[in-house]
Amino acid sequence: MAKSGTKKPSGEPGVKLVAQNRRARHDYEIRSTHEAGLALLGSEVKSLRAGEADLKDSYVFVRRGEAFIHGLHIAPYAFARDGGHEPERERKLLLHQLEIDRLAEQVAEKGMTLVPLRLYFRAGKAKLEFGVGKGRRTVDKRHALKERDQKREMDRALRR
Repeated sequence: MAKSGTKKPSGEPGVKLVAQNRRARHDYEIRSTHEAGLALLGSEVKSLRAGEADLKDSYVFVRRGEAFIHGLHIAPYAFARDGGHEPERERKLLLHQLEIDRLAEQVAEKGMTLVPLRLYFRAGKAKLEFGVGKGRRTVDKRHALKERDQKREMDRALRR
């Protein structure tokens, strides 16, 4: 049974979802996804296990050969000693150097960005899934919504 505050996504055994960025796939055209570990403090892990995280307005960037996530809000753990941690600090992503170099090349392309998609625990380790995406214009968003509605109508018609 999942602890309170955590959700278990269907289809992936052993994965406890902590936070999801629902707007990411709406605002960005995600071309590829990647998984990275996070370098966290003890109070941050405790807070994540309680489901206290928010991916809204966060992004991933590469600086001096290292990948970081900025804007990830992890609420302070109530029982932490000495006040715990800073909620909005930059956190290092744990990736191989070759992966970081490839991501830096892709981001150097015009309009490409690294967007966090979801934060979860897999086999007891905190993981971040992020995607390489290109921002959508308002017209493209409307078009994507229209296509999704049409597909939903076709599926309903086929079920009848």
